[in-house]
Amino acid sequence: MMKWVTGISRKVSLEAAIGEVVEQVKTGLGNLAADLGFLFVSHAFASEFARVLPLLQEKFPLPNLIGCGGSGVIGNGQELELEPGITLLVGHLPGVAIRTFHLNPDRLPDLDSPPQAWQELIGIGGTEQPGFVLLVDGFSFPITDFLQGLDFAYPQSVKVGGLASGGGQGSNALFCGRYLYNRGAVGAAFWGNIRLDAIVAQGCRPIGDLLQVTACERNIITKLNDRPALAVLQDIISRLSDRDRRLAQRSLFVGIVMNEFQTEVKQGDFLIRNIIGVDPSSGAIAIGDRMRPGQRLQLHLRDADTSAEDLQNALRQYPNLNPRGALMFSCTGRGEGLYQKPNFDSELFQQRFGAIDFAGFFCGGEIGPVGGTTFLHGYTSVFGILREP
Repeated sequence: MMKWVTGISRKVSLEAAIGEVVEQVKTGLGNLAADLGFLFVSHAFASEFARVLPLLQEKFPLPNLIGCGGSGVIGNGQELELEPGITLLVGHLPGVAIRTFHLNPDRLPDLDSPPQAWQELIGIGGTEQPGFVLLVDGFSFPITDFLQGLDFAYPQSVKVGGLASGGGQGSNALFCGRYLYNRGAVGAAFWGNIRLDAIVAQGCRPIGDLLQVTACERNIITKLNDRPALAVLQDIISRLSDRDRRLAQRSLFVGIVMNEFQTEVKQGDFLIRNIIGVDPSSGAIAIGDRMRPGQRLQLHLRDADTSAEDLQNALRQYPNLNPRGALMFSCTGRGEGLYQKPNFDSELFQQRFGAIDFAGFFCGGEIGPVGGTTFLHGYTSVFGILREP
């Protein structure tokens, strides 16, 4: 049987922190071999990123390893935000094939390339349909195009992950095997006696009526239901309660219906995108995604109560499939800053699944599927559930 074990440390010395997580995973594994590791290191150690892998591999050699730096790290119920921390999740995976990789942004196929071009890039044939964990430097890597190409090449595969955080351009860390990178993407693909499931909690609730885009250009929506888009938004906001009107001033989003053939939609059937600008003179609004006429959308609000309820619903809907371990990718906009208490999302996860080992980090963007398509999200918690078939 597969076994996952997590080590986590908040020691301020890099040597001491790595020593502590290694001791924890060795104790948890016993005599079992570690086949795959996921490593997340707080950006508080940024000046020492180059020392992380040599120290770790000296104490605990791993045949397959990926990881990254983050503004905070997560492990087994602890969310260490904006402070030193290291977490390591390792798996004993009998009957599982594993491939780790680093991708250079200037070597990606274009979007007109056949699936085989993307499969050659990854080094895995299309018949395998592996699970993917992806860690990305958002400053240097075209993540949206990459996810589209990966979905094209591996349509049945689940992809989860996040954007490294805590640093600016050129200062994020990506780990793969024994190498440190500050641009591109790293990934782990695995198949065989393992399954990866995704739970995506976007943390928003719909308000107002379902609307249809009747005129737009790229990400600029000029008309909704044949009326100026901004006027429609103002009408909906005017009918809200006082509390929701105040919330709309700082936490208003657009939810795009993902399944165009779905007649009845509910919370969770939307891809959430930012409203990035309005033009009062033309009545247009700009959102953080391309649109096309005919698409349906609904306004959404986000607050701590809604985020908690959305995560509880997402966790509750996951079937009882005996997960063995998990990865957690949570937005830097969640955590204690949103909930005003520590470890909130992690505690909800543990209430649902009990004492399974999990690890992750606070991301600059989260990767996960909605409606069978993989997207880059914001303000989201994405869980990758690791289990046997």
